[in-house]
Amino acid sequence: MREHIKTLENTSIAKNIWRWISNDSSLYKDLSDEKNDQIDTFRLIVFIVMHIACLSVFYVSISSVAVLIMLVLYFVRMFFITAFYHRYFSHRTYLVSRPVQFLMAFLGCTAGQRGPLWWASHHRGHHMNSDTKIDPHSPRNGFMNSHMLWFLRRGNFSLHEDRIKDLLKYPELRLLEKFDWVPFLLLFLACYLLGRFLAVNFPAFNTSGLQLLVWGGFVSTLILYHATYTINSLAHVFGNRRFDTNDDSRNNIWLAFLTLGEGWHNNHHRYPAATRQGFYRGEIDVSFILINMLALLGLVKDLKPVPAHIMEEGRRQ
Repeated sequence: MREHIKTLENTSIAKNIWRWISNDSSLYKDLSDEKNDQIDTFRLIVFIVMHIACLSVFYVSISSVAVLIMLVLYFVRMFFITAFYHRYFSHRTYLVSRPVQFLMAFLGCTAGQRGPLWWASHHRGHHMNSDTKIDPHSPRNGFMNSHMLWFLRRGNFSLHEDRIKDLLKYPELRLLEKFDWVPFLLLFLACYLLGRFLAVNFPAFNTSGLQLLVWGGFVSTLILYHATYTINSLAHVFGNRRFDTNDDSRNNIWLAFLTLGEGWHNNHHRYPAATRQGFYRGEIDVSFILINMLALLGLVKDLKPVPAHIMEEGRRQ
């Protein structure tokens, strides 16, 4: 009898571990309001460890290659988030083929910000309830919550499937969503293997597997994290309001520079269906420029413009 109970307990533990690994949203259904608001201890520990791991730069030292890899991975993954997760999966501001859609989803997962379905479902909710009490990351409900605590709360782990019915019809996206951490870990592995390769074949670069793992993996990801978070937090507090929207969104040139164009946030909240977010001359939108390059290559099409009446409205403000 005891052996039978022990077997059942072990089976239950293994099942729960598998459910957590595979992002099983049923783990977080029917929670009380109090538990929904609680920060998950394990995920918080992982998040803290990511920060602490960056201190190992003092152990692995620095090289020009390490800095270059860090910057490149920051830039390309910021583009994956802004152009793919945000402007495509969340707002569908242009069209792509099904294979390209999956590739975009896979590349977006390398940023370590969950899968495209989770990202889109929560971002659409943000636009539906922007800067209200039920907005998951409004600075009105606490600055630190808007910047980075909101996604650690158990109530925000699950998908809002009613908001992403257009994306749920793709089984490959649903499968990737279950294992969205795999591309992220593969990126870290690639950084380590590249460092080892360069150390053996090009010793003059003064790299190592551990060095590129730290700089290309941990440091680049941490900077990417907090730069992305500023749009939820700082872009609703600091900047100018060209449009009189019913939220606190602002245009901020410094955040636009940091996030490849996402800092034109007030523009975006006025008309989120547009592919571009820098609506006017001087509002540099790097992501939009790169999306146009993809269009020239035939990878994307039907970019949605800003309507003339919206442009005129902004000029009058």
